[in-house]
Amino acid sequence: MKLVFAGSPEFAVPTLERLAAARYDIRAVITQPDRPVGREQQLHPPPVKEAALRLKLPVYQPEKIKSDEARAFLEEIKPDAVVVVGYGQILPPWLLELPRFGCVNLHASLLPAYRGAAPIQWAIANGETSTGLTTMLMDPGLDTGPILLQWTTEIGPEETAVELAERLSVAGPGLMLETLHGLEAGKLTPQPQDNSRASRAPLLKKEHGQIDWNLPAQQIFNRIRGLLPWPGCYTGFRGKKLQIWRAKAAPGQLHPSRDRKGAGSEPNNAVAPGQLVVEREELLVACGGNTALQILEVQLEGRRRMTAAEFLRGSRPEIGERFDSELPV
Repeated sequence: MKLVFAGSPEFAVPTLERLAAARYDIRAVITQPDRPVGREQQLHPPPVKEAALRLKLPVYQPEKIKSDEARAFLEEIKPDAVVVVGYGQILPPWLLELPRFGCVNLHASLLPAYRGAAPIQWAIANGETSTGLTTMLMDPGLDTGPILLQWTTEIGPEETAVELAERLSVAGPGLMLETLHGLEAGKLTPQPQDNSRASRAPLLKKEHGQIDWNLPAQQIFNRIRGLLPWPGCYTGFRGKKLQIWRAKAAPGQLHPSRDRKGAGSEPNNAVAPGQLVVEREELLVACGGNTALQILEVQLEGRRRMTAAEFLRGSRPEIGERFDSELPV
């Protein structure tokens, strides 16, 4: 089978490597153009480009896949299938119709759940306990094409988006190989998606990481582990941004007492959402529903990452001090 592979992120690399190892005839690897990164804005290649060069595969990096130049390039190849894993551009109708077996996408969710650019992150942020992978035939919609095969896995109660992405990227190549074998043998019947069960996983934005301390601790914890590595979850502290790298929902409910620094002076006083409660060298933050989040690792704007104990020793929170839900302008 003659293939074109379209992908960009690290998540796509294992699938490309597996297809090459299986000796598929990969005529081109299409990936995003090199982009400037960091303070010095040096051009940095996508991980898929680096892998393709290492595998001695031809690389093509059109600024726009919809261009006439890209069309001429791909029509000359006449691929039997285009394998798409996190490419990052919408494929034009002419490309969807070009290969005889279609454009086959590997998507990191159990479609029709979590259609969109960030299915791994939103599944964890929303507290899902299971997810998986789907191969589908692409159509003009956003992850709406008919399903070919699916693979299911549990999400660990403390698993982060980084950890889950690694597991799914390792499982993806096997599902894609099974899909291509099935298509070539005529043994797969694409199944239409049930649009009534669809949910969205929109592109992540910086503001998605801002913590609302009125939410229950478990929801905030899910968001912290789901929105890694970017945008991360953050709050305000003394006029600066404080990123929460690691935390966990504290067991039970948060009850104020005289021996807790940060609690009210009277035993029955409520602890307001966002209020810091220090117990020995542990840092708790009051959340909605009288729950608490234990902070494990933070990074104050302009500083290095540090443990909660280091943060407490350096900042010495005052009684009644709170994290701010909104950052200063």
